[in-house]
Amino acid sequence: MASFFLPRSTDADQAERLYEALAEFAACEPAPAGERVQAIGFTQDGADWTAEVGEELTGRRTRSTLRRGELLEHTEELTTGTLVLAVYPGDPFVVVTDAAPITGARSEWANPFSVPNPGRITLFTPS
Repeated sequence: MASFFLPRSTDADQAERLYEALAEFAACEPAPAGERVQAIGFTQDGADWTAEVGEELTGRRTRSTLRRGELLEHTEELTTGTLVLAVYPGDPFVVVTDAAPITGARSEWANPFSVPNPGRITLFTPS
């Protein structure tokens, strides 16, 4: 677990202001200090994804095929080139990235996007 931070903030005060602004952009409530989310794991379209603040949104998909009576598994690493700026807890969780409309970066993911039931939740270390 890490202490609370947001990418592109230079100090704690700026991180707080940015966290509030991104929550407003995402139309959700910012979490109190002890409940802020560092990362979530979730499944989307048969792939296991990780959205971690300050990291690129990444995933992994494993496919099984039967070949000559032998079960073969192939794991594909998935990357988006999209940086996770914040994750907000709730029902559903909300993930904000640096993709459009925040920047001109393109992404196949909406920004923000919702995650109904994340399988893994990591909170920031309370300050």
